[in-house]
Amino acid sequence: MNHATLQVGAPADTFTPLLSSTRRGARLARLLAVTELRSRGASQDLTERAELVVAELAANAVLHGRVPGRCFRLTLALDPATGHLRIEVSDARGDLLPRPTDPAPDPLPTGGRGLTLVAALADHWDCVPYPPTGKTVRAVLTTPAGA
Repeated sequence: MNHATLQVGAPADTFTPLLSSTRRGARLARLLAVTELRSRGASQDLTERAELVVAELAANAVLHGRVPGRCFRLTLALDPATGHLRIEVSDARGDLLPRPTDPAPDPLPTGGRGLTLVAALADHWDCVPYPPTGKTVRAVLTTPAGA
């Protein structure tokens, strides 16, 4: 079931849809994130960076975190006062954790550049357990000063 839900105790500026673990669900996560951020008046720079980060994290959740019959969750938490946006993507595969990016990656790999992109666009990213058996990959983006 694909619908936005408000978590109990979540801040009012939190958007949390549950999406199917399919390519279509990953695409929908990206489109929903852009629509949500635009509706909240987020800057174009922040929205564009968030679009790329959500696209990568959602694609990873579908490709590496998929468990048949289980969805993934996208969470956007925007604090307009500070310009901070927290993006979280939670999936059901806590046994497959993302590896830190290699500072000198192979120049011609067939894959594996996604988290390098996330690291370049986000101020910070990490991975935490998502009970009972999943994981959440989080990224924090900040609007540049003066934007």
